Amino acid sequence: MKESLDMKKLPITTESGRYFLTDRIREEVNFRTTRQSLGLRPPPVQKPASPDGRLIPLPNRETWSIPPCDLQAAIAARQSRRQFTSAPLSLDETAFLLWATQGVRAVLHEAAVLRTVPSAGCRHSFETYCAVQRVDGLDSGIYRYLPLDHSLVHVRDVENLPERLSAATHGQEFAGRSAVTFLWTAIPERTEWRYAEASYKVIALDVGHVCQNLYLACEAIGTGTCAIAAYNQTLVDELLEVDGYDEFVIYLAPVGKVK
Repeated sequence: MKESLDMKKLPITTESGRYFLTDRIREEVNFRTTRQSLGLRPPPVQKPASPDGRLIPLPNRETWSIPPCDLQAAIAARQSRRQFTSAPLSLDETAFLLWATQGVRAVLHEAAVLRTVPSAGCRHSFETYCAVQRVDGLDSGIYRYLPLDHSLVHVRDVENLPERLSAATHGQEFAGRSAVTFLWTAIPERTEWRYAEASYKVIALDVGHVCQNLYLACEAIGTGTCAIAAYNQTLVDELLEVDGYDEFVIYLAPVGKVK
């Protein structure tokens, strides 16, 4: 098993950090040697579900009870919200938020799936996990969204989930008070297949697109969220049982009903 990113202790300097924010790396990559250019098949666009995983089909746009959204009002009202009530989210609301952040609009072919958010080269490097605490029709636990199926798959039950969420976010207690916390993992191989070493900045940009859609969708249905980028990588990866190298948490956002 490859050593985790947490163990690599890569040196970070002001110079290397600012270099990452530029696009100079693109001038240094030999794109003729990428796995795409070599004719290798792309990685799957969706991580397969465990054969014994419990699948939960979700309401879709034809069946869910979601009111029309005033986009201008949602943009104007958008803010980070950390105070949640004890009210649960409905399954319709949860399905809407998942669709708004990673929903599939069209499958073009095995290397191109159009979604509700943009992604460099249509690579969509993310998996969406949900730490569910209060969602009607769902037991507490960890689930993963299957966008191609518009379903959830149960991953695992977790004891003391509120405490573990707070601990994994350096004591940010509102993470443990959410109705559901969205946790996005990155699978870099999906983008590396096309962009090699030029992948990493665009992966970071892409996850911002995803979370902004969550903010606006939350405003549209009377819920709130606050993105979290400060977390304990080891604890949060262990919570989802991902390996920390080929797949690791890159961003998370607690969601709940607001007063």
